[in-house]
Amino acid sequence: MNNLINPYDLGDSQLADNAMRINIDELVDRVKKELKIRLLRAKIEALGIEVSLTTSKTRFNGDRFWFLCPICQIKVGTLYKHPLQNILGCRNCLKLKYRKQRFKGMIETL
Repeated sequence: MNNLINPYDLGDSQLADNAMRINIDELVDRVKKELKIRLLRAKIEALGIEVSLTTSKTRFNGDRFWFLCPICQIKVGTLYKHPLQNILGCRNCLKLKYRKQRFKGMIETL
């Protein structure tokens, strides 16, 4: 008679506590770093550019992603394609300046 199910007990096999759980947030947290690296590489490959990626640790034990400049191999957050040449690199290697640096001391009008 132990095999009978009463209306208030669905048995252990029907409890959510005994079922395998897959939570999207926990899954993403576990694979977050690998997912970011794959997404970044896919985006870079789509542009037809070969650029290395690296990481550094943050103060709260997280990971910060960086590009490695193809010219000087320094970690940078932004790479630039030179406006006149087909070269990819960091702002310093390509000797690029911001408008405010270039016209330092001058007042720009709109």
